[in-house]
Amino acid sequence: MKKYYFTSESVTEGHPDKLCDYISDTILDEALKQDKYSRVAVETFASANKITIAGQITSNAELDIEQIVRNRIKEIGYDNAELDIDYATCQIDINITKQSSDIAQGVDVGGAGDQGIMFGYASDETEEYMPFAISMAHKLSKRLTEVRKQGIIPYLRPDGKTQVTVEYIDGKVNRIDTILISTQHIADIDMETLKKDIKEKVINDVIPSKFLDEKTKYYINPTGRFVIGGPLGDTGLTGRKIIVDTYGGYARHGGGAFSGKDATKVDRSAAYMLRFIAKNIVANGYAKKCELQVAYAIGVEKPMSVFIDTFGTNAIPEDKILEIINRNFDLSPKGIINYLGLREPIFTKTTNYGHFGKPDLPWEKKIELK
Repeated sequence: MKKYYFTSESVTEGHPDKLCDYISDTILDEALKQDKYSRVAVETFASANKITIAGQITSNAELDIEQIVRNRIKEIGYDNAELDIDYATCQIDINITKQSSDIAQGVDVGGAGDQGIMFGYASDETEEYMPFAISMAHKLSKRLTEVRKQGIIPYLRPDGKTQVTVEYIDGKVNRIDTILISTQHIADIDMETLKKDIKEKVINDVIPSKFLDEKTKYYINPTGRFVIGGPLGDTGLTGRKIIVDTYGGYARHGGGAFSGKDATKVDRSAAYMLRFIAKNIVANGYAKKCELQVAYAIGVEKPMSVFIDTFGTNAIPEDKILEIINRNFDLSPKGIINYLGLREPIFTKTTNYGHFGKPDLPWEKKIELK
C-alpha cells in the first residue's frame, strides 16, 4: 500500500492577482463585443490604491478602460483604501499600444501568435474530470465569495485563499488530510466566531463529509488576523496564478498565462483545446488519466509536436489515441478558434475559480470520439 499527500490551492476573486486577471479579461471581452477580431494582450498591475493597465490592443472597439476598471473593482467589493482599495478614488494609469507589426504579419495568415509549449490534462477523479485537490480548493474559494456577497458571513472582505491536502492510497483519493483557509475580515470580529462560521458555513457546505474524519486538520486564519488585504496588503499582477488557473500543480504547465490574451495567443487557446481533448479521451474510456502537450512556433500554423501521456491507464495504445486526435481535430490556431468559438466574449467567465471544470465553457463539453 502506497500512501502519499498532494496539496492544491485556490484564491478568491478579491485576491490582488485575480483582481488584475479579472480586469484584463473584462477589457478583452469588451473589445470582442465590439470587434470579434480584436487582438488583445493586456496586463494589469495593482498596488495600494493604484491600478496600472499596459499592453497592446489592435481593435475597432472604443473602450472606456478607466470605467471598466472602476466597475470591476466595485463589483468585487473593494471600497476602502485604508483596508485594500477603493473603486471610486483609486488612481488609474493607462499605457496601451497596438500589436507589433512583426507579430501581426504571422498571425494575419493564421499562424500562432507566439512560440511556446502548452499542456492539457484530465482524470476521472471527479465528475468534472479534474484533480480532486484543486476541485475542492476552488469550491471553497467560491463559497467564501458567496457567503460574503450574500450576507451569510457579512463581516468578510474580498481577499482570501484556500488550500486542500488530499491523502491518496495506491493512487486513489482516500480522505482530506488538511484544509487551510485565510480570509480577509473587518477589524472588530472575534476570531473564534470567524473560525466557527467558516467551518460551518463554508467547509461543511462544500466538502463531502465522507472525505473528512477526526484526523482532518483545519487551519483558519492561522496568523490570527487578516484585516489589511487586496492590493494594499500585496501587489497584484495579471497572470501570476497560472497553477490556480489550471490543475493545481497536478499536471505540468507550459508557463504561459491566460488572462488578458485573445485566442490568437496559443498560450490560452491551445491550452483550452488540449483540456477539451484530454477530457474527452478520459470521458470516452480511452484512459483514466491523460496529459497532452503541443509546441508552436510564432507565425507557423501547425504545431511542432504533439505528445501524450496516459500514465499507464490507457485502454488502447497511446499511438492509437494520437491517431484519433489527428483524425478529429485541427490544432492550428485558426482551427482551435473556430472549433471552440473563441472570438466570443466569454473570457470573464474563466477568470476566477479555474479555467477548467466549468460545464458551461465550450472546452468542457463532452463528445463521442472515434
